[in-house]
Amino acid sequence: MLIALLLLVLLVVLRRPLADALWPETRIQALLDQADSALAGGHLDAADGSGARQLYEAAQALDTDRGEAAMGLRRVGQQALRQAAGALAQDRFAEARERLALARELQVPRAQADALDARLRAREAEHAGLDSVMQAAVRAHAAGRLVGDPAAALPLYQRVLALQPARLEALEGREDALSDLLQEAGRHLQRNQLEPAASLIAQARVFDPGHVDLPQAQAALATALETRRRAAARDLGRGRLAAARAAYDEVLAAAPGDAAARQGLEQVGVAYAVRAERHAADFRFEQARRALVEARELAPQSARIAQAEQAVVRAEQARDRPGAAMPPGERARRVQTLLADMASAEAQGQWLTPPGESAYDKLRAAQALAPDAPEVKRAASRLLPAVRECYEAELRANRIRRAQACLQAWQTLQPRQAGLADARRRLAEKWIAVGSERLGAGDVAFAAQALEEARRLDAAVSGLDDFQARVRLAQAPQAR
Repeated sequence: MLIALLLLVLLVVLRRPLADALWPETRIQALLDQADSALAGGHLDAADGSGARQLYEAAQALDTDRGEAAMGLRRVGQQALRQAAGALAQDRFAEARERLALARELQVPRAQADALDARLRAREAEHAGLDSVMQAAVRAHAAGRLVGDPAAALPLYQRVLALQPARLEALEGREDALSDLLQEAGRHLQRNQLEPAASLIAQARVFDPGHVDLPQAQAALATALETRRRAAARDLGRGRLAAARAAYDEVLAAAPGDAAARQGLEQVGVAYAVRAERHAADFRFEQARRALVEARELAPQSARIAQAEQAVVRAEQARDRPGAAMPPGERARRVQTLLADMASAEAQGQWLTPPGESAYDKLRAAQALAPDAPEVKRAASRLLPAVRECYEAELRANRIRRAQACLQAWQTLQPRQAGLADARRRLAEKWIAVGSERLGAGDVAFAAQALEEARRLDAAVSGLDDFQARVRLAQAPQAR
C-alpha cells in the first residue's frame, strides 16, 4: 500500500512533464488555446509570458511547421492596430504609440501602420496646439531670439516639425532662422570671437546638419582656427608666451579636441621652463618660480620641467653657499679648486650635467665666493666661447644631442644673447634633417622624438609642418 501511494503521488506531481514528453501535441494545443483566450480578452503582450503574443511564440517554438501560431501572431498584430486606433480616438496618445509599436513589431502591413501613425501625429499636433507654438516661433524669430532656451525660435520650429514633419511654414521658418544664426556666427568670426562662433555653428548643425549655409560656415571657422594657431606659433617663436598661451586657449575653447593647440600649449610650457632657467641664472628667483608654475601647468609631463627645477635649485645653492665668513686664504684655495673642477668638467663636455658637478655649477660656485676675482672673471669669459664652439662643433658633426646640451649651457650662461635665436633655429633644422633621414630608414620612434625636439626649439622653423605630416602618416598604421 505504501508503494502504491508513492506511485500515485509521483503520478500527480509529474503528470504535466510526462504528458509534454509523451504527447507534445497536447502541450502545443494547450498553448494555442491559452493564446486564443488571451487574444479574445485583449491581453496581447505581457512581460510575464501570459500575453497572446508570448503564448503564440512559445507554441511556435515547439513546432515551427504548424501554421496556427504564425496565424495567431498576425491576428495579435491586427488587434494591436485596432487597440491603437481605439486609444487614439480617446486621446490616449502614449497607449496608442505603444500599441502601434507592437503592431509594427508583429509586421502588420506597413501602409496600415503608417496611416495610423500619420493620424496619431496629426491628433497629437492638434492636441498640443501647434498653431500657437508656430506663432510663438515666428514672434521669437522676429525678435532675434533664435537659440538659448526652449522658447527661442529654433527649438519651437523643431517642436512643430517633430509632430508635423512636412509643415511648410515650419520648414521655411527653420531654414531662415538657421541662415540668420550662421550669419551671426560669421559676425563673431569677423571680430575674432572664436568660441561663440563655434557654439552657434554647432547648434545649427544639431537643428539641420544638411543646411545649405553650414559647409561655408564650418570652412570659415576652420580658417579662423588655423589663423589663430599660426599666430600663437609666431608668438611662441618670438618669446611672447602669455600671448601664445591666450591664443591656444581661444582655439581650445572653440574646438576642445584640437590636438595641434594642445601640443602648442605644451610647447609654451616648455618655453616657460627655459625662461625659468634664465631667470635663475640671473638670481631672479621670484620670476623663475612664477615661470615654473606656468610650465608645470601647461607641460606637466615634460622632462624640461625637471631640468628647470634643477637649474633653480643650483642657482639658489650657489647664491646661498657660505663664503663671506671664510678666511681669505681658505676662500682663495676653494676658488682655485672650483676653477680646476670647472676646467676638468669643461674638458669632458659636462657643461650643465651632472647637477652640482658641471662646469657651469663650478663656475657659479666660484662666482658666489669671489665674484670680482680676476681668475673667476677670466673663467667666465672663457666658458661662454667654449660653449658656443662646442655647439658649432657638435652641430657640424651631426651629434645633435650633444649640440643641444651645449646650446642649453649657452642659453644658461647668457640667456639674452642675440645669436641664440639663430642657434635654436639651426639646431631645429638639424633635428628635422636627421629625423627625416631616420624616418626614411623606418625609425618612426626617433623621427617622432626629432619632431618634438625641433618644435620645442623653434615652432616656426621652415619644414616643420611637412616633417610633421610625414611623421603622422608613418605613425598612422601603428595606431591602427
